[in-house]
Amino acid sequence: MSRTKSSDRSPAKTRTNTSPEGDRLVPLFEELAAIYREVDASFAGQSCPASTECCRFGVTGREPYVTSIELALVQRAIAARGGARAIGRTPPPLAGHEDNSRGKRRLTTLDERVCPLLDERGRCAIYTSRPFGCRTYFCERATGTAGVDQRGINAFVRRIKDLAARHAPEGDLGRPLTRALAGASSSSGSGPRRRR
Repeated sequence: MSRTKSSDRSPAKTRTNTSPEGDRLVPLFEELAAIYREVDASFAGQSCPASTECCRFGVTGREPYVTSIELALVQRAIAARGGARAIGRTPPPLAGHEDNSRGKRRLTTLDERVCPLLDERGRCAIYTSRPFGCRTYFCERATGTAGVDQRGINAFVRRIKDLAARHAPEGDLGRPLTRALAGASSSSGSGPRRRR
């Protein structure tokens, strides 16, 4: 995704829950936001054409994994936007995604497995709160040089997993984003749902 922010609010400052559980999460969210700032600074030399190709898991064959604390932050950001219905409809399929050399058909939105957090304009609805995997430019279209190697990425992952383990039992066990969101929505009814 593009490095421009859709909101100037820090992920940790997005408040929608004043319950004791929400209060307990504030320091964890602040710690996660600090890690994310370091990640963003490390990848500041990277850029992409904001094609959202990396947000179409069926196109890339990759999907970010999220820990429990990252999922909690995503859910908080969804709630701050007014809930799953406020995110909007599925964006259209990518233009020109056809491989004529092998006679393959154009992918549909369903085939593309579009991230449920993309809005109908094809932009991340929770950009400032997006998970670690969405910040690290696994897209082949990314250009520039990152100030972090695989060892550095692994160190960030370890820190996020350590934080998630403090958040919930087995919270450090990452799950694919769409599966984590589906599990969260079935248990709470608040996860994003796609309207076509």
